[in-house]
Amino acid sequence: MKIAASDYDGTLFRNEEISVADVEGIRRWRAEGNKFGVVTGRDYGMLAPQLRHYGIASDFAICNNGGLICRADGTPLWQGRIPLETLAEIVREPGVRRSFHFAFSAADCTYLYHEEEGSWITREAREWDFRIVPMEEKDILHLPQIHQFSLGYPEAAEADAVSRNINERYGAVVRAYPNRCSVDIVPKGISKRQGIEKLVDLMGWEDSEIYAIGDETNDLPMLEAFLGFTVDTAREAIKAKVRNAYAGVGAMLAANI
Repeated sequence: MKIAASDYDGTLFRNEEISVADVEGIRRWRAEGNKFGVVTGRDYGMLAPQLRHYGIASDFAICNNGGLICRADGTPLWQGRIPLETLAEIVREPGVRRSFHFAFSAADCTYLYHEEEGSWITREAREWDFRIVPMEEKDILHLPQIHQFSLGYPEAAEADAVSRNINERYGAVVRAYPNRCSVDIVPKGISKRQGIEKLVDLMGWEDSEIYAIGDETNDLPMLEAFLGFTVDTAREAIKAKVRNAYAGVGAMLAANI
């Protein structure tokens, strides 16, 4: 059995859509008895409605950069934890305060405050009908188990700089991943690679071959670990780290059936 693990934004979801070729490629891959799932920085509630919209059936979802692992029906298999005291400290960092939003991911919803012009969280929540719970800063220490804290900026360079600062100051507890104009903060040790390895262990798929494809910095842990692939629109810095670049996810799957 082969397992395909695809990043979402910029890899499967490109130019504001999922192509017909990619949808058909996933269908053929699974028809051969292989497994397919998305490995993303998004919450499950932000991912599942879009996959349904495009008619994509999957076998698992690894969300929030490995912070949440779900079965095909969205049932959580495993969830990471960020100490709430650490979150309360991080939100006071000057670079963090410049974010468009503070979004805290729990297993069943996203808690949101500090949303300003430029944020995309509420817009996407309305478009795809996923659950947002408004909160205030004083509520941080009373949140349920949180496995990802997400920020947004107008420029990718600022997201990179904020990520570096968080990793320098709080690296003993969390890891910040820049992803274009976003910053995703997860517990230390959590990554897309870790998420795939944990999934394989939980599902008893140890003898399977892994085919990972992604296009950004937060994908590198899985791409490097599994000798993965990228898409032809990825940056040259990402292409230098992979085996091959394809026109899309469907083309990668077709080449490896």
